[in-house]
Amino acid sequence: QLQLVESGGGLVQPGGSLRLSCAASKGTLDYYDVAWFRQAPGKEREGVSYINIDGGRINYADSVKGRFTISRDSAKNMVYLQMNSLKPEDTAVYYCAADGPGPTTFWGISFGSWGQGTQVTVSS
Repeated sequence: QLQLVESGGGLVQPGGSLRLSCAASKGTLDYYDVAWFRQAPGKEREGVSYINIDGGRINYADSVKGRFTISRDSAKNMVYLQMNSLKPEDTAVYYCAADGPGPTTFWGISFGSWGQGTQVTVSS
């Protein structure tokens, strides 16, 4: 079964940048669509960005368009989320997820494999 691990979170000032990474500690991401989600305290989990298997289809939430960029590197078995011009409202735990049977559906796709999340805090 696919196991995912996120990294790259941290504390950053407003206007700063972070790059999140999603790795498969077991299995390979090459066979999966992958998405980034986030959940802030007291709020529902929301989809942030999505990339399909070959990188030819990419989606972003309206709140991050123009600021975040999703990409994947098959050679490294990694998916990234470059986050620029960060705002305090971007503060959340960020999760990567791979498509598969599961209760969470976004962009018409269900996501069944999830990482443990990485905290992103945007504050001065």
